[in-house]
Amino acid sequence: MDMNAYLSMFIDESNDHLQALNENLLRLEGEPEDLTIVQSIFRSAHTLKGMSATMGFEDLASLTHEMENVLDLVRNSKLKMDSFIFDTLFKGLDALEAMVQDIVGGGTGKADVTAIVASLQSIFKGEYKTGGGAAATAAGTPSKGTSQSGGAVDLDEFQMSILLQSIESGLQAYHIQVHINEDCVLKAARSYMVFDLLERAGEIVKSEPSVQDLEQEKFDRSFVVFTISKLSSEELQKQILSVSEIESAAVTLLDEESLTLLGTKPKEPEAPAEKPATAVSAAASEAPVAQAAAARSQTAAAGASAPVSRTIRVDIDRLDTLMNLFSELVIDRGRLEQLSSEIKRSELSETVEHMSRVTSDLQSIVLKLRMVPVDTVFNRFPRMVRDLAKSLDKKIDLIITGADTELDRTVIDEIGDPLVHLLRNSVDHGIETVQDRLAAGKPENGTIHLRAFHSGNHVFIEVEEDGAGINREKVLKTAIKNGVVTEEEAKRLSNDEIHMLIFAAGFSTADKISDISGRGVGLDVVRSKITSLGGNVTVDSALGKGTKFSVQLPLTLSIISAMLIKLGSEKYAIPLSSIIETGIVRKEQILNVHGNRMIEFRGSVIPLISLSRVFESPDYSEKDEEETEIVVIRKGDKWAALTVDEFIGQSEIVLKSLGKYLTNIEAISGATILGDGQVALIIDTNALIK
Repeated sequence: MDMNAYLSMFIDESNDHLQALNENLLRLEGEPEDLTIVQSIFRSAHTLKGMSATMGFEDLASLTHEMENVLDLVRNSKLKMDSFIFDTLFKGLDALEAMVQDIVGGGTGKADVTAIVASLQSIFKGEYKTGGGAAATAAGTPSKGTSQSGGAVDLDEFQMSILLQSIESGLQAYHIQVHINEDCVLKAARSYMVFDLLERAGEIVKSEPSVQDLEQEKFDRSFVVFTISKLSSEELQKQILSVSEIESAAVTLLDEESLTLLGTKPKEPEAPAEKPATAVSAAASEAPVAQAAAARSQTAAAGASAPVSRTIRVDIDRLDTLMNLFSELVIDRGRLEQLSSEIKRSELSETVEHMSRVTSDLQSIVLKLRMVPVDTVFNRFPRMVRDLAKSLDKKIDLIITGADTELDRTVIDEIGDPLVHLLRNSVDHGIETVQDRLAAGKPENGTIHLRAFHSGNHVFIEVEEDGAGINREKVLKTAIKNGVVTEEEAKRLSNDEIHMLIFAAGFSTADKISDISGRGVGLDVVRSKITSLGGNVTVDSALGKGTKFSVQLPLTLSIISAMLIKLGSEKYAIPLSSIIETGIVRKEQILNVHGNRMIEFRGSVIPLISLSRVFESPDYSEKDEEETEIVVIRKGDKWAALTVDEFIGQSEIVLKSLGKYLTNIEAISGATILGDGQVALIIDTNALIK
C-alpha cells in the first residue's frame, strides 16, 4: 500500500489530535481529579500512536506509547497527577509536534527523545519520586555538558520569529559559543562583560544557560548566545576575545535555512541511546494496522472525537482569482439592474431579477470560502501563557472570548506573531508577581482577557490585563534617553501619545533582560505587521490597574452591503454592518455640549458629526436646513450620528483600493464603482468615532 497517498490526511489528523491533547491536558491541570478528561486524552494518544505506527513513523509511535502507559495508570486511578507529570507530558507533546512538523517539511519524523522517554519510564515505574537520575532528566533542564555542545539550545516560536524578521530587515543573526579560561575565578563577571559588549553591538535574543544562571555562576566554562547585530562575525569575535580570560569564541552567521533547521530538526539520537528507543518502537509497532483500527473504533464508540470533516485543500491564489472575477460580475450586475430599471421591459426585468438572486447566493458562498474563525490562532495561546507563567513564577488566568469571530484567511495567517508578542509582553511586563499583587491588594491570580469582535467592516482583537499598567514617567524618561523624543516634545505629549511611545523601535523599559522580553524587540514589530495588514494598534493604560492593547484589522472582504448616500453632487457608501438605523433630526433638536453638537438618541446623548465638514463638500451644507437626514453608526459600544444630504438606497458594492498614491486619507477606506459607472468613496465609520 502506498502510504504517501495518505500522508496529507495523517498530517491533518495528527495536528487535530495534538491540539486536542494540548487543550485537554490544560483542562486536566485545572481539574486533576476528573477522569473523563483523562479518558479523552488517552483515546487521542492511542489513536495517534496507531496512526503513526501504521504510517511507519516509529519514533512518533514510541513516544506516544510511553505517554499512553503513564495515562493508563492515571485513568485506572493507580497514579495521581502532579506538576512533575504534567510538565513531562507537555514536553512530550512539544516533541510530538516537532516530529509532525519535520514530517510536514519532508523529513522522517525522527528525533532524540531519549530524555523524555526515560522520564516517562521513571514515572511509569514510580522511580521519579525517589530522586533517581531519571527525575533530573524529566525536568527538562539541559545539563552543563549539553549547553557546552551547543546542540541542545532550543529556540521557541517567539525567538525564531524575531531572528527571521531581523534577517529579513537586513541585520545579521549569530550563534556565538564562548569558552572561559579554566582558571577563571569570576566567571559571572566575564559573562556579564561579554553580554554588555553584545548589547552595545545589537540585541541578545537567547542565552543558554539563562541570564539568571550565568549571574549566579550556575554553569561550567562555556555558554551559548543567539544575537542580532550589524557587525560582521570577524568584528564580533575580535571584540569578544578582547575580554580578559576569554579562551575562545566561535561566531556562526545564521540564515533562514539554518534557523529553520534549528527550529524544526532535532538532533538524531546518538548510538548508545538507540537501544531503548528501538525496543519501545518494536512494542509500539506490533500489529499497527489492527491497532489503528481498534483505536478508531474505540474513539468512535465513545463519541469523544470530533467528526471527520469533508474538506479539500484549495490554493489561496485560486480563491483570490475567484473573488476578483466575481467582483467584476457584481459590478456588471449593478449596471444591468440600472439599465433594466431605465428600459422597463418585463422580460429583461425578470431575467435580471433571477440573475440577481443567483449571484446573491453565489456571493454568500464565495465570501464564506475565505473566512476562518480566529480560534485557529487563539487555541495555541492557553498553553503558551501557562508555560510562561510557570517560568516566571506567576499565577495567570487567560480568558478568551469571541474565538468564533471570523476573519479573512490571509489576515489569520499573519496575525499570529503580533499576538504572541502582545501576550508575552502582558505576561512579563504587565502582570505582577504574586507578592507584588498581594501587596497592592489584588488577587494573587492575574487575569489576561483575549477578545475578538466585529465592528463595522473591521475585526477588533483586544489583549487586556489587570497588571501594573504603564508608568508614564518611566516611559518618558526612557524615550528621551533613547532619542525617541526631545524634552520639549515630551512636555506637549498627551497620555495616549506617551503610551504609543512603547511601539518605537528598540524601546524597552524593562529593568532586567530576560529570555521572554525586555530587549526592545517586539512591539515595533507588532505595529509594523498590523500596519502592513491595513490595520492599526492602540494602547490604553492606567497605572496600577492594567493595560489594554486594541488591534483593529480589516475583514479584507471584496464585496459588502452598503447604504449609498449623497452630499450634494458627491456619492458615498457606508457599510451596513456599521449602521444601527437611519432617521431625521430637526434643527431645534440639536444640542450644544461644551462646543460639541449632540443629539438625544434612545435615552442617551450621542455626538452629531457633519460629513459635509469632514469631507469639505463643495456644494452641500446642512446649516440652512430645518431638518436633516442622519445615519446612526457604532464602533463597539460607542455610537454617533452622521448628517447626510440624501439617501440613495442599499446596494452590494465591490471594495477597491485607492492605490499607493492615495493612502491615509481620513475616514475613507476605499472606493467602489457604481452601476452607472460613477465612483463612490467608502466611509470608514470607525475613524469618525473617537
